[in-house]
Amino acid sequence: LRAGLERLFGNHRELFWEPGAGRLGRAALLDNARWLGREPLLRFLGGAGGRLRMGTLLSRQSCQARLRSAEGMSLAEFLYPALQAYDFLHLHRHHGCRIQLGGHDQMGNIMSGYELVTKMTGTDVFGITVPLITSTTGDKLGKTAGNAVWLNRDKTSPFELYQFFVRQQDNVVEKYLKLFTFLPLEEIAHIMEMHAKEPEKWGPQKRLAAEVTKLVHGREGLESAKRCTKALYHSSVEALEEMSDQELQELFRQATSAELMLEPGMTVLDLCRKANAIPDGPSGYRKITDGGVSINGNRVTNPETVLILGQHILKNGVSLLRVGKKNYYIIKWLQL
Repeated sequence: LRAGLERLFGNHRELFWEPGAGRLGRAALLDNARWLGREPLLRFLGGAGGRLRMGTLLSRQSCQARLRSAEGMSLAEFLYPALQAYDFLHLHRHHGCRIQLGGHDQMGNIMSGYELVTKMTGTDVFGITVPLITSTTGDKLGKTAGNAVWLNRDKTSPFELYQFFVRQQDNVVEKYLKLFTFLPLEEIAHIMEMHAKEPEKWGPQKRLAAEVTKLVHGREGLESAKRCTKALYHSSVEALEEMSDQELQELFRQATSAELMLEPGMTVLDLCRKANAIPDGPSGYRKITDGGVSINGNRVTNPETVLILGQHILKNGVSLLRVGKKNYYIIKWLQL
């Protein structure tokens, strides 16, 4: 979490913050275990616990829903709003924090923090909630729902992040441009006007995907996403040749990797068999002749075709073998 947020602020500072427009301060990323873990239970109960009213906590809609559910509500879950409220109090006292921001499902917890801080310090503090981002079916986007988009590259690659936003429908893309990018509203309006004239170009979706990917992964992340897009959807040999091992693994997560030595006269059939990509015998041979095999995006129908450097083996020493529609094999050639 820390690495993802630090990268976000760093990319924003480098790519989106206009020089001369003021100073973008450094973000302080704090772990609440540093103060909650050191707070004695009895002192917490006698301090913050004594200022939080049971009736108010029990009346929260989220609490009522959990109490009525079949699973019920544990003591740990019930105390969660109290701990979050104490976080607000600690941040106010030690860092001058006066605003807590969260999704609208956090309204009850933020209200608890507001009440605790005002009661214990007498200072005016504030809470801001924002609507949750939902899918086209109205479901919340997040790890609990199983449809999360992650800031971490090892969970959501730049290519996957880019494609997630490119695939957004017209009825949400304008809202997402306003929520997730720093484009001026006038520019967003112009993008949508052009889209109305040329909807087949998917202009708003591509701009949205580019802006978000650049913010999350920087310029190189955006270039990586574009290379992967060209390689996968446009069968671009040039893009494949420029891809790193990391990008290949990200793009073809389910692909089998193999390291092979190029032998003199090695054929397409030899490659497929050494990579265990086709069955032995006539059925494997027919798989090739029937057009079920491609190398670097080009279909190969002659099993006896000899492998050629620069065609079947790219400049980066890699071959991308596909058998059928979805079975990919990444071949790394040794000692070329």
